[in-house]
Amino acid sequence: MHFGYFLRLDMRPSKHSDTPNDHRGDWQAIRSLLPYLWEFKWRVVIALSLLVLSKLANVSVPLVLKEIIDAMDKPQAALAVPVFLIIGYGVLRLLSTLFGELRDAVFAKATQRAIRRVALQVFGHLHSLSLRFHLDRQTGGVSRDIERGTRGIGFLLNFMLFNILPTLLEIGLVAAILFSKYNIWFAVITFVTLMIYIAFTLFVTEWRMVVRRSMNDFDSKANSRAIDSLLNYETVKYFGNEQYEAQRYDEHMQCWEVAAVRNTTSLAYLNAGQSFIVAIGITALMLLAADEVVKGTMTLGDLVLVNVFMIQLYMPLHFLGFVYREIRHALADMEKMFGLLHEHREIADAPDAQALSVGKAEARPRHGAAELTGAGVAASHLLPQTAGCASNVSEVRFEQVSFGYAPDRQILFDVSFAIPEGHTVAVVGASGTGKSTLSRLLFRFYDVQQGRILINGQDIRSVTQSSLRAAIGIVPQDTVLFNDTIYYNIAYGRPAATHQEIIAAAQAAHIHEFVESLPQGYESMVGERGLKLSGGEKQRVAIARAILKNPAILIFDEATSALDSKSEKAIQAELHAIAQNRTTLIIAHRLSTVVDADQILVMDKGRIVERGSHRELLAQNKLYAQMWNLQKQEEKIHPAD
Repeated sequence: MHFGYFLRLDMRPSKHSDTPNDHRGDWQAIRSLLPYLWEFKWRVVIALSLLVLSKLANVSVPLVLKEIIDAMDKPQAALAVPVFLIIGYGVLRLLSTLFGELRDAVFAKATQRAIRRVALQVFGHLHSLSLRFHLDRQTGGVSRDIERGTRGIGFLLNFMLFNILPTLLEIGLVAAILFSKYNIWFAVITFVTLMIYIAFTLFVTEWRMVVRRSMNDFDSKANSRAIDSLLNYETVKYFGNEQYEAQRYDEHMQCWEVAAVRNTTSLAYLNAGQSFIVAIGITALMLLAADEVVKGTMTLGDLVLVNVFMIQLYMPLHFLGFVYREIRHALADMEKMFGLLHEHREIADAPDAQALSVGKAEARPRHGAAELTGAGVAASHLLPQTAGCASNVSEVRFEQVSFGYAPDRQILFDVSFAIPEGHTVAVVGASGTGKSTLSRLLFRFYDVQQGRILINGQDIRSVTQSSLRAAIGIVPQDTVLFNDTIYYNIAYGRPAATHQEIIAAAQAAHIHEFVESLPQGYESMVGERGLKLSGGEKQRVAIARAILKNPAILIFDEATSALDSKSEKAIQAELHAIAQNRTTLIIAHRLSTVVDADQILVMDKGRIVERGSHRELLAQNKLYAQMWNLQKQEEKIHPAD
């Protein structure tokens, strides 16, 4: 089976094959790092200067060693001469190492700052991409791509500047010394050996890149499979599919294992070939040098000089082969990370986008306000911009909106309605009729294909996304929390809020007493995606978060769906209080939660088929009345506890 896979891996065309476009992409990746280096240009200049000094000291070591040997080959020479040279030899050895260490210390800040800036840029770009991208992505694969890419940046910067460049500089200096001091054949043999070595290294390394990319792909897929399985731990347990998940994970790991073995064996072949070339070159040079010593045209010191030069040259040259391989690997690792930066931003601010203008409205009595509970009013008065007082409110208007997530899957058809300032409009209907799509469009997670959405007469496509989303608060049906404390998750609605405001928001959402009953109180961790809390507790946290944000426009998307009947009534009264003098859109399945809305829209198959107040819709005796009667019958059959 492994052999068959090797054949498939060899024969199938790879989308990552090394073409001129790939090399242009490599150079583009390298060029993209230059601005980060330019920020520390003086550090770069100092580091390069130290690099040159280090290599000059390193090349001088064999020259001094030659003089020491020649001096000691003459017994009549004064003892002070070799002692002086030996001291100089030691100083040069020290300087070659010291300059290298200083170079690394000076350049460290530039490297780490580049890694930080690129990682931040990718992170910010991922948050700027559309919801469509994030629904399609695999979290584990993306996180592994970023991890490998940032690691590759550090390797690329350090080894390109401080290994390839100094090695080439050292090769040039050694070749110049050999050419000027000795027989031209020394330079010819050195040059030919270098060319064969470099050509062999480049050829084999390019071939090995296909295997490396395959390893990366299988590694990302395996990581995605593992994270997805762990995130859905409960579902795996419900169906007893631990072995099934392990098998799926192992399928990717098996492919990775095959590619990893091939990567290691091909590396062994490469290293063996490099050693063979170097051995032949050094042997030829030593034979030539020994012949010159026998003829008397070279001293014993010259023989040692050539030998040390060759060893000193081929050691970094052998390392150069490793560095080139790793740089190519780093570029392959960076390839996907930089590919994330080139992901198209489906939703972007217009070049002339302005901040959303949110209007003012005076306090006025609202239908249903008299029904507020004393607890609701008491909690509300602690919040900023007290519910029921003058507050920022806005008119929302959908005008002939049509939308589909894909060309062959249209969700909304010619939807038009308005939510006047400070009013509440509810949208009801069966699942899949497009109710929740309205909230996604209002947040501008997607752009409408036809029609437009206006807030205070401003097309939301003409305002900045940040100002638009700052004006809207939502309590979603599926509440996902950060793996942090309850306090952090509530404060996320407005991170700059005071402690008192956060506690007041929790009280308004009727979760304060529950949190206080926990051993660690507000510092209790909620777990991955809030799994340590029940559905109702998570929803109360989401309500508190929305209350704390204090937006001009509120969206309740099945906001009480995870609550029991008693809790629902208590929170429903508070939601009425919160909605006072705010423009509110309620998306609901339970009709009992929307009877007090100023207007109710009934959706069916992506269209608004009925609209009016609760009483008006019942009087029409159409779809809404049928839904109402059906839910009443269900309540009689299954009364709430």
